Formats: sequence, structure tokens, C-alpha cells
Amino acid sequence: MKKQISSYSKGHRADVGPLSIMRILPNRYSGKVGAFVFLDYLPPVVKEKVHVGGMGAHPHRGIATLSYIFQGQNEHFDSSGNYAKVHSGGMQWMKAGNGIIHDENLNYDTQADNKIVHSFQFWINLPAANKAEMPAYLAVQANQVPKKTLADESGFIKVLVGNYDNLSAIIPNYTEQFLYHIHLEPGKQFSIYLADKIEVASFIFTGKVNLNDTEFSAGEFVEFDRKGDEIEIKNNSDTIVDVLLFGGEEYIEPIVAEGPFVMNTAEEITMAYQDFYAGKYGEIK
Repeated sequence: MKKQISSYSKGHRADVGPLSIMRILPNRYSGKVGAFVFLDYLPPVVKEKVHVGGMGAHPHRGIATLSYIFQGQNEHFDSSGNYAKVHSGGMQWMKAGNGIIHDENLNYDTQADNKIVHSFQFWINLPAANKAEMPAYLAVQANQVPKKTLADESGFIKVLVGNYDNLSAIIPNYTEQFLYHIHLEPGKQFSIYLADKIEVASFIFTGKVNLNDTEFSAGEFVEFDRKGDEIEIKNNSDTIVDVLLFGGEEYIEPIVAEGPFVMNTAEEITMAYQDFYAGKYGEIK
């Protein structure tokens, strides 16, 4: 049985440093989808010059951040001494754990033949036990992202988080969760089956697509209810379509979020700020 659509929205503008981005999650209808509590989207933009330096160092605690660089180049620095540069099609995952300071520098890909920047950043809420762990970091290049060609030359699916068929993402899972990039060629379709009661949403970032018999366009966030198991994705247009599909089991622990911190109680938020101002997160060197 197909899942019914419970809500949809387009997000709102929320600039970050020099970038004009769209805040897709949370929105007026949804505060989270599984463990995903935040999604910022940078629509495609041409950057003529390479920006030198970061976009603004800041702390995190209690979450993992995941940046998917669809087009562009992202440079990462943090107070645990991690440094990497990820190119188009790659990802950067950072477990903030008990506290970290990081900065990023998002530019066009110097290895590509265009100057387009197009990317996403998710916050993934950690279970209480993992919020107390030490920070960790992974840089995942495009050729390390599991990818499968769909039947009938319909397109492909990339497994950014979680599992699909015999594919498993490099990104660690602390709860049952998934994030897929589904690419459909003109006139093609694809169905995916998810367990009942799983929370799931999609974000369309190129083209127009039919999701369970309803048409949506690029820039729209669509959430499904928990009944049923099928999501049918149809590309009835003459151009390609790209969709992110993400979610997982319900996060059942209390959630208290303020600024860059997502914890389980107000007291933990206070401690997160106190530890930050006390210099316990270290510094970027």
C-alpha cells in the first residue's frame, strides 16, 4: 500500500555567512523526520571567486552533521584537529558528541569544469548515550558513496546513510536511519518499500516529480505518514529528476534544541553553553 502524503512545504530563507540558503527542516509542519532534525539547502549558484577562509567557526554538541556536496568543494576544519577537502558528489560527516568547534569553506570544485555550488547539510540527532562520546569525523569522496543502477536504465540510487539491498553507507548509524539520493531519467519510475511506522520525507532538488500520485517541483519538501510501505517516484517530464529520500525510526527520547546544540534536557543545554564558554571544546588550529 502506498504511503499517504501528510504535509509539504518549501522552507524559508536563512543566510549562513556569505551564503543564501533555504532552511527546509524544521518547518511549520514538521520538527524532525526520524533522527533528522535539520536540513539546510543551498540551491545551485555560480561562484566566480574562491572564498579564502571559513564561513564562521561555531560549536556543536549532541548531533552529527552531514554535508552532501552535490556540486562544489567543501573544506573542513575542527577543534579535534580534523581537516579534509571533499569534492562534488562527496560527503562530510562530523559527530559533535560532547562538544566540538568547526568551520567550513564552501567553494566551486577546482577539479570540475564549472563554478556551480549546490549542497545540503543535515543535522542527525544522536541518542543520549552517544551525545556523551568524543567527537569523530569522516570525509567521504564521491567514489566511496555506494551507488546502484536502477532497472531498465531508469537512473540510479546512492546510499548516503543506512542500507539499501546489498549496499551499506560508510556513515555510522546509531539508530535505524537512511538517506538516499534517487536520480531518474525522463519517462522513468522507481518504487521503494519501507517498513511500516518508519518516518520518511523527501526533498526534490531538480526537475518535477510525481510522488505517490501527486506532482511536486524542485525546492519542495514532502513528508509521508507512517501507514503503508510503498513510495512510487515517477518522472513524467522530459528532463532528469533528483530526489533525496530520508528518515528512519522515531526518535523517542526528549529533544531540547537551542542554537547549535541538540540535547535531551534544558539542563544539558545550559551545560553545553557553559562548557563552550569555558573553552572545553578546544580551538581550531
